[in-house]
Amino acid sequence: MNESKVLIIGGGVAGLVAACMLARAGKRVTVLERAERFGGRAITVRKNGALLNLGSHAFYRGGEAERIFRELGLVLKGGSPSLSVSVMWNGKVMPMAQFIMGRNFTWAGKIELMRALLKIMRLDPDAEGAADASLRTWIERHLREPMGRNLLYAFARTSTFTHAPDRQCAGAALAQARRSLKPGSVVYLEGGWQSIVDQLVEIALREGVELIRSAGVEAIEHDGRVRQVRLKDGKVLDAGQIIVAVPPAEAFRLVRGAEHTSLRVWKEQARPVTVACLDLCLGRLPAPRNRIVMGIDEPVFFSYQSGPTPSLAKEGHVVHVVKYHGIGERDPARDEEALERAMDIIQPGWRNEIVARQYLLNMTVAYDYAHTGRTDRTPGPAVPEVRGLYVAGEWAGHGELLVDAAAASGVRAARKLLDDLRMENIAQIR
Repeated sequence: MNESKVLIIGGGVAGLVAACMLARAGKRVTVLERAERFGGRAITVRKNGALLNLGSHAFYRGGEAERIFRELGLVLKGGSPSLSVSVMWNGKVMPMAQFIMGRNFTWAGKIELMRALLKIMRLDPDAEGAADASLRTWIERHLREPMGRNLLYAFARTSTFTHAPDRQCAGAALAQARRSLKPGSVVYLEGGWQSIVDQLVEIALREGVELIRSAGVEAIEHDGRVRQVRLKDGKVLDAGQIIVAVPPAEAFRLVRGAEHTSLRVWKEQARPVTVACLDLCLGRLPAPRNRIVMGIDEPVFFSYQSGPTPSLAKEGHVVHVVKYHGIGERDPARDEEALERAMDIIQPGWRNEIVARQYLLNMTVAYDYAHTGRTDRTPGPAVPEVRGLYVAGEWAGHGELLVDAAAASGVRAARKLLDDLRMENIAQIR
């Protein structure tokens, strides 16, 4: 048995969580991150005194990530957005209640919508046909009126960042939408998402984890069992166990003979979720009543994040507007125009108030999610064809989504690795 150092490739949330768990179990761990900063897509940048996440980030309480972070000792501070949600419909912004109670819905449609929402609040994601059905199939089975359907599509799109109702599994999507409907469940974090990264890095260092930045990995060497990692600078590191916390295509590229392993299936079934984001700090909020705005006839969402979390900007107001990409719908120029047009409707006069601006034309939210085309619904944590090789990342979720999937996959990989080592110990004793 080889109990040499555990190598983790990828220093995002999944990799850092796995490192902390393994170090606490007494393992020697090294994390290799190719970038100059740890955190991956959870980093926060500072521009003109404002803290901007990479797009519109919200932390959902009550999920796997919160439980795991608290177990590790993270302190999650922040504020919840206003319960006064508005919608954007037909080029206008109006309060949600006005939209539902007005002429957009018939009385039968209002009752139908309320019944559907009650059903979602009681829904078992693994039962009632929700696990296998697409989101469109479930919604159209339970709502007849188009406006009610459009509203539920918007709820699911906003809470999951995914705009693929014909492909997205209803169970996972509706479970996430249900969480977003609970008061206080959505939190904008003080210091941005960098606060999560900084605390994970601090815990890892305290537990003795070796963190190496700017460490590009060229290949993982194995003979049916992992042996070494070859870096792009020519260095070779011995390893008894490796957790690959990178996208599925990157994991496939790193492993020799990956076409004969489960890595090929996971790469081929992956359906990345992408969005276009316009992140802003405004000196003044032209329309202060419009703090949370959900697009109904356009796949956009606006959030005012420094209202409940003033620490994001010493002077000014941090807002984010995001456009969710449908399947094959990516056009950077048109996306930017659509985001600016949405801002003109939601915050007219915003162009004269810009303190800081960040446009992300093709931001990857997740490299895979629970969809009907998955041939392997629960990727990882072990790669069965290569002993000592494990995967983690939000794409390796087992029903979880977004950061819940990232954190949970890191824990799964660490626990599976430890279980395998224990079994090898028992086998050697026998």
